[in-house]
Amino acid sequence: MRFPLPREKDAWMNCSICLCCRCLKREITILPVAWCRLFYRSMAFNKRLKIGTRKSALAMTQAQQVRDALCATLRGWDIELIPITTTGDRFLDVPLSSIDDKGVFLKELEEALLEGEIDCAVHSMKDVPTEQPPGLTIAAMLHREDARDALIAAVELAALPRGSTIGTSSSRRITQLRAFRPDLRCAAVRGNVDSRIRKWREGQYDALVLAVAGLKRMGFTQCIAQILPLDIMLPAAGQGAIGIETRTDDYRVINIVSVLDDPVTHCAVAAERAFLAALGGGCRRPIGVYGELRDEQLHLYGRIIDEHSNAVIEGKISGRSQECEVIAQNLARQLLATT
Repeated sequence: MRFPLPREKDAWMNCSICLCCRCLKREITILPVAWCRLFYRSMAFNKRLKIGTRKSALAMTQAQQVRDALCATLRGWDIELIPITTTGDRFLDVPLSSIDDKGVFLKELEEALLEGEIDCAVHSMKDVPTEQPPGLTIAAMLHREDARDALIAAVELAALPRGSTIGTSSSRRITQLRAFRPDLRCAAVRGNVDSRIRKWREGQYDALVLAVAGLKRMGFTQCIAQILPLDIMLPAAGQGAIGIETRTDDYRVINIVSVLDDPVTHCAVAAERAFLAALGGGCRRPIGVYGELRDEQLHLYGRIIDEHSNAVIEGKISGRSQECEVIAQNLARQLLATT
């Protein structure tokens, strides 16, 4: 069935109520008329959106970024941020590895989403497990910030004195640091970005390793001594990317947030997550992975580090971006074959 153009086409194309205008702009003319009319009515009478987020300063900053972008698209809408405390936020003095729950920063948000208390949830994609609860989906990913890790110190990594203490609780970061500098000592550090920076300034650590994206979003780039190159430190899957999670059957919200989706980011992060899933590593194994798109080609780099011997197994693979998950699975098999 062809989609009928409305009489007041110009006004309708800018109404900011029904996202069917996106279909018209793309000359998609096969939408069922009955579905469109129903969708239009539901949108017109419900111009509210509740966005769930963690309460940390970084999480609130990222959620505000999503809200601002949606407000620019949905004029006249009431878009509210709903801060929610997660398990990971309640136990800041406990190593994440001791908490028997992969989704420590998501569980409460996803429960609120499934129960209809919020319409969508904003996450750091590196915190999202490769397996999502039934009924939920990542509907959009914003344009990715720098995915790399940064060293917070007075000097670069190679110039740190022998035996220096690096503040990080990530097994991925610890194993890669030790592979490059076996003499360094790693000590656990938890807390928000600002509290970690404060502990470093107080002299509790000689250096920290934190994500570049978080440092940029929180305004701490002046503390960066070195952005660690990928040959030293591969990031976590999804690092630097902000994802928006919705209910799989909530087409209204899916259509709303999809305007923020960046296809390049979505493809790269999907490949990284597929690589992680193929290895069965979840969030806890020391695995680094990074995907980038150039000229419609996906280039995927993966690394596994043995926690005891610091032995590194790494590889890279390229292929058509449309086959990102297959490429990721092939790289995982390639690395597993050498273990």
